[in-house]
Amino acid sequence: MDHGSLLVLTLGLAAFPPPIFASMVVPEAFKKHEVVPDVIPAAPSAQVKVIFEGGVEAKLGNELTPTQVQNPPKVSWDTEPDTLYTLVKTDPDAPSRADPKFREWHHWLIVNIPGTDISKGDVLSEYVGSGPPKGTGLHRYVYLVYKQAGKITDAEHGHLTNRSGDNRGGWKIAKFADKHKLGTPIAGNLFQAQWDDYVPKLYKQLGA
Repeated sequence: MDHGSLLVLTLGLAAFPPPIFASMVVPEAFKKHEVVPDVIPAAPSAQVKVIFEGGVEAKLGNELTPTQVQNPPKVSWDTEPDTLYTLVKTDPDAPSRADPKFREWHHWLIVNIPGTDISKGDVLSEYVGSGPPKGTGLHRYVYLVYKQAGKITDAEHGHLTNRSGDNRGGWKIAKFADKHKLGTPIAGNLFQAQWDDYVPKLYKQLGA
């Protein structure tokens, strides 16, 4: 190969750099933001895509506002055929990261999802937007997806509506995963948010 060809090849590679694999990025982000060990003992290797209205996305720790995330996002991840999944959104920083005495406050929990069709899963906890109390700084909102070995039923947890905050706090996804033998999550993501003027509306919705 002559020098000219080598230069063209080098420039071509520079223009199309190899992709940064999610298997490297997600564990690094979960360690950086201390999701490991605050929420789970080991990070997933893949990223779950979380897109809110207007195209706003969770990007492994970026800051969004409660107004932007008030409605359920579109969520997707790599799946296997004929497999059920569990999806959770949880906040380990309740009421604040400095004093997380209610860790975790879970915002969404769906089990028995065929592939990524959330509408066909069983909702154990209806979606609640982000409501960090005023003056408590940034909260981490963590999305995790688990692969199930079989169908899950959990009468003890029951069905939690999005009109009450009862039984949301002091919950642990790690304990739920152990209870149902879910193992390590296969995919994850997170964003951060702090108080904005949507939060009082959310508290009213929850009867606070």
